[in-house]
Amino acid sequence: MPTSTASQQLFMYSTVVSDVGTVRSNNQDSAFAGEHLIAICDGMGGHAGGDTASTIAIRSLAHIEQDNVDGDVQVVSHMMATSVMAAHDAIVGKAKRERRLAGMGTTVTSVALVAGCWVLAHIGDSRAYLLHDGHLVRMTSDHSYVQHLIDTGRISEAEARNHPQRNVVMRVLGDFDIDSRPDIAIRKAHPGDRWLLCSDGLCGVLEDSTLEEVLSSTCADQEECAQRLVSMALRAGSTDNVTAVIADATLALDADAFDLPHQTPLIGGAASASLETIADIVNEPVASAPPLREGKQSPAARAAALRSGKDPNEEPKQPEQRVAQPSSVREDNGDRVNTDTGEIPIVQKRNGRISADPNDPEVAKAIRNEHIEERKTKRSRKFRNRIITILIIILVLLGVAGVGVGTYRWSQTKYYIGDNNGKVAIFQGVPTSIFSVKLSHAVTDTNMKTSDLPPSWREQLDQGISFDTYGEAKSHTRLIKKQLNDAKRKQEAKQQEKAEAEQKAKDEAAAKQKQQEEAAKKTADQAAQTNKSGGDKS
Repeated sequence: MPTSTASQQLFMYSTVVSDVGTVRSNNQDSAFAGEHLIAICDGMGGHAGGDTASTIAIRSLAHIEQDNVDGDVQVVSHMMATSVMAAHDAIVGKAKRERRLAGMGTTVTSVALVAGCWVLAHIGDSRAYLLHDGHLVRMTSDHSYVQHLIDTGRISEAEARNHPQRNVVMRVLGDFDIDSRPDIAIRKAHPGDRWLLCSDGLCGVLEDSTLEEVLSSTCADQEECAQRLVSMALRAGSTDNVTAVIADATLALDADAFDLPHQTPLIGGAASASLETIADIVNEPVASAPPLREGKQSPAARAAALRSGKDPNEEPKQPEQRVAQPSSVREDNGDRVNTDTGEIPIVQKRNGRISADPNDPEVAKAIRNEHIEERKTKRSRKFRNRIITILIIILVLLGVAGVGVGTYRWSQTKYYIGDNNGKVAIFQGVPTSIFSVKLSHAVTDTNMKTSDLPPSWREQLDQGISFDTYGEAKSHTRLIKKQLNDAKRKQEAKQQEKAEAEQKAKDEAAAKQKQQEEAAKKTADQAAQTNKSGGDKS
């Protein structure tokens, strides 16, 4: 009789491929692919900030690889949420201590397999897709401005791909005053489930239909699938880091068998520089992710190579995979590396052993001493910066004062003609002011009213007619007065001519009126005479 699915145990195989891409100078993505946990973190915040933030997030989540084996779904879901928020606090703390990292942040999308269930934690715009029964389902919603526009019906999915603000993320972990709590989802796991976690360098250029085709039927091998997706994204013109994590659920018929499925956790992207630290966290060997084998010979890659002065036909050198053992093994082998935890000092004890255990008294003392030195350095730096700031302010004020004095002295060698309370006047200085201080004053008023001048002259006076000497300005006022008098005389002559013409017209009209009246009288007299002659005959 076959064993029921409920009594069978699911295991997870996973892999990751991460590439810096064709444009960026460093990889700010970080990824984890283990037996119990997969995660993708897309860092942001400059050359150093993005990779630091995404690495911190992977370090914070890595312990779940070994801590979720007890099979309590609720405990693991709470663990994932608190680990994400702990990563946020660590990123904020590191950004405060190192000013060059200010503004750094990262997305987090992670999935854990526990007790036959998938536990998903998500914040940001990296994505998680689940292929179940041949159908691809997007399991996350982007915490982005463009997704908000889509959700509110203001733009379509097609418009979102080319939206100018498609890279604006509204919720991430980092040095920002925003909600750091991740979305948590729990889903029943089934044999054959396949997960894809990816950064927006991949899902931002490949359609969901393409992802479904590659994940479902094109290639069954996990690494081949991840390799193909990353290569396709680069050939499609992705200008970002590109990372793909693939995980499959597989069924073990006998959970007590000796040869249960097992794999070494793979670390991709920026976090691969911290292999020893992550090996200590999970307490087992970890390996760097396999490099991208092909896919960088796209037109975009060739153009990027030409811009940077490289040979576009030359294949970029890929880093070799390496494996890191946990500290216990490194100590036994005598090759333990002084790993940089970023937080805890590493102390060499009297017996020659190296310790970074914060519970070790010598390490605790080193931590206290570091904090004391940091406070001293910070106070000294603040005092030095304050003195430098004061000196700079004094120098700036002296410079401004010197410039002001020099400008005022120079201005007093100049003259201009302008309007002074409705009259034309000569001013010493220039027609402007500095910090509300006028650089001119009236020295000679004339009897000319500005209202008597033509509009074009008034406009020039409003701006000021400048001269190098007082004599030139005085000479110009006489010219203005002469032209004004000439204009007045011409105006008066025109008015006199007009008056004479009007009087002449009046005289002519009166003479004509008189002639008409005399003619009318003569006609009346003739008519009267005629009437009288007719009466005498009768």
